[in-house]
Amino acid sequence: MRKPITITAAVLSLLTATATPASAGQRWQDCGDGIRCTNVTVPADWARPAGPKTTLRLAKLPARQHKQGTVFVNLGGPGEQIAYLPHVKDALADLAASFDVVLADPRGFGGSSGITCPVPSPQRAEYVFDDQETFDRYRAENHTFGTRCTEAAGPLAGNLNSWQVARDMDAMRAALGERKLNYYGNSYGTVFGQAYAEFFPDRVGRFYLDSVFDHTNRSLVDWVGAKASADERNLHRMAEWCSGDAQCALHGRDVLRVWTEVLARAPIPASSGGTVSAARIVARSFGDDRVEWVELARSLAEAHAGDASRFTVDVGARDPDLSRIMLCADFRYPTRYQDLKALETQVRQVAPLIGWRQVWITANHCAGLPRTTMFAQHPFRAAVPALVVNGDHDAVTPPAHGRRVAAQLIGSRYLQVPSGHAVYWRGNACVRGHVHRYFATGVLPAAGTVCPGD
Repeated sequence: MRKPITITAAVLSLLTATATPASAGQRWQDCGDGIRCTNVTVPADWARPAGPKTTLRLAKLPARQHKQGTVFVNLGGPGEQIAYLPHVKDALADLAASFDVVLADPRGFGGSSGITCPVPSPQRAEYVFDDQETFDRYRAENHTFGTRCTEAAGPLAGNLNSWQVARDMDAMRAALGERKLNYYGNSYGTVFGQAYAEFFPDRVGRFYLDSVFDHTNRSLVDWVGAKASADERNLHRMAEWCSGDAQCALHGRDVLRVWTEVLARAPIPASSGGTVSAARIVARSFGDDRVEWVELARSLAEAHAGDASRFTVDVGARDPDLSRIMLCADFRYPTRYQDLKALETQVRQVAPLIGWRQVWITANHCAGLPRTTMFAQHPFRAAVPALVVNGDHDAVTPPAHGRRVAAQLIGSRYLQVPSGHAVYWRGNACVRGHVHRYFATGVLPAAGTVCPGD
């Protein structure tokens, strides 16, 4: 069993002192595209602050008008941030009008004393495993990847988790001379935000958490079940759309019945060669809006007719190899086949058609990884009046996750919206308006506020 981090009061006192530099006069350099860059040096292990150091890379979009402060932004992942900044400048332009917008590559990623794993993760499109032999083989491959990656990590080995990142965030805040941390965390960036709110609540300024990845729930059935239920609802929403839109390739047919029959008939031949398993079909078919449903309906119609070629196209993006190391240090998750099948049986009770696949997504990351220092899920309470938004249709970070975390951040406000993942980035005008108003004034939306969909 992996051991959770335990920190004494004496060490916490030392951490606070270490995180505060003698001077806040941080030097920024031009790094192109109107972006300024700098470095901050922190302990590789905050539990041993006098030990080896590591470097964090920061980049900022300077405020274009009268500066009201600084907003730290994490886009999610966990993974590299700064490389994406030139591509998301337009989406951040409203914030950058009055705030310095700062992004940082988390420890180990990108420009922050990066770790390069010598072998790639064995990530696969068929992340649902329907036999133990295939799973155990994958588990062994992932163990080899994790072992080699740990060997390459140097002083950061065992120190890639949100407990460490929260302290990095506070060191960055202090280095930039900010009394409070204004923060916008998206997706996995909300895990970092939860850790910061737990340990440094008195240093929290304005806190916006979008698409919250709940780090407070120890119940796997509840945690996965919320994701599975959202996934299941989306399949039913697709069926409703299909019944009313002639552009759907299954218009006039019982979509849920077609789905069930396709899975029952698998493996199904593909004209492009070979056959397509039920596991591949379940893993491929993701969607929470009409754009994705159009293609899924075509794929199902052709597979039902005997050609599953459309399901051979891998539409999923690969995770950065290092991301699974950090995720699996933050989330305790079963990795034995028997335990996962038992969890699947429980989750199938609330999501029998498709949502049960959510059981296997985290297992695909964590199975077989070597033991490390963990900062596992746990509840906490903090007086942090955050603005929290999760899309009603989001199966990655379902609304139940956001509501649970909001309830533990005292004084916070949950803003409901019928949307998918990463609501601010999707351009929802109502949500963006509330976010900008909150950062500018500190005023939260009225309780019970509901924004219209995208």
